[in-house]
Amino acid sequence: MFSNTTEGFEEKTYLSVDGLKLYARDYGAGNPSASASPPVICLPGLTRNSRDFHQLALILSKDPERPRRVIALDYRGRGRSAWDDNKQNYNLGVEANDVLTACAAFGITQAVFIGTSRGGLILHLIAEMKPELLASVVLNDVGPVLELEGLRHIQAYLANPRKPRDWDDAADLLRELHEAEFPALSADDWRGMAHAIYREVAGGLAANFDPAIAEAMVATDFSKPPPDLWKQFDAMSQTPLLVIRGENSKLLSRETAEEMLRRHPTARLITARNQGHAPLLHLDDVAPEISSLLLLSEAKPAQGTRC
Repeated sequence: MFSNTTEGFEEKTYLSVDGLKLYARDYGAGNPSASASPPVICLPGLTRNSRDFHQLALILSKDPERPRRVIALDYRGRGRSAWDDNKQNYNLGVEANDVLTACAAFGITQAVFIGTSRGGLILHLIAEMKPELLASVVLNDVGPVLELEGLRHIQAYLANPRKPRDWDDAADLLRELHEAEFPALSADDWRGMAHAIYREVAGGLAANFDPAIAEAMVATDFSKPPPDLWKQFDAMSQTPLLVIRGENSKLLSRETAEEMLRRHPTARLITARNQGHAPLLHLDDVAPEISSLLLLSEAKPAQGTRC
C-alpha cells in the first residue's frame, strides 16, 4: 500500500557554496545501529526529488537486522530546495558540487550512492572528482551512453501542457503518459508517484520543480547524441557497482548495459521487470538486490558518518 510520505525521516537543510538553501530527507539518523555502516545517499532524476526514494528509504532504514541511514537529496530548483535565479546553474557540474557540499555538511566521508537517471550521471562526475567518497554505487537505468529515443521521450512528457486538478487526476495523468512502459505499477504506485512529483498550488497541482529545468530540456537539440561518459564510468572500476535497467527502458540500452559489465570487473546487472525509465526501486526484487550490494560496502570503513 502507498505509505504516508511525510513520516519516517528528519528534514535537514544546508547551504550550497553560492548560498542556496538546499533540502534533504534523513532516514534513520537517530538510530545508533544504523551508524555502524556507511550511509546511503539517494540522488533523483532530472525533475524529481527526494520523495521518489521514500519507500526504499523506509525499507533500508527500518531493516530489522541491518538498518541503514538513508539521505535523499533535493537538487537546487527541485522539491523543497531553493530555486536558482541563475538558470545556467542547473547543470551536472554544479549539482555534483552540491552533492559534495551535502556530504561535508552531514559529516560523511564515504557512502553508498544510488543515482536514478540524472543522479547516475552526477555519480559519473563524482567518480572522477572524489572517488574515495564512493563505498559502492547503484546506477538506476542510466549509464555512460544515453539513447536518443529515451531523451526525446523525456522531452515529450515534459512538454505536455496538461496540469492535474487534484491527486486522483494526477495519478490518472501519470498512468496515461507512462502505463505502456510500466505495467508493473498498481493504482497505489501511481498515487505514490503523483505525490512524489506534484505539489499543491492555488487551483490544483503543479510539478515540484523550477519550470526553467523542463524548458531547457524541451529546447535541447537531440539531433545528435550527447557525449558519452565512458572515461568517467571507468573511474568506478574499483567500486562495487549494481546496474538496474528497466525492462522497457528507452534510455539505457541492453548493449550499453552489457558493455558496462564488460568494462567493470565486478558489476552486476538486474532487470526491473515490467518497468521503463526509471524503475521504482521498492518494487519486485530490486530492493533486496540493493541490500545485497550494501553488504559489500561494509568492507570499506565508514568514517565521519555522523552529523
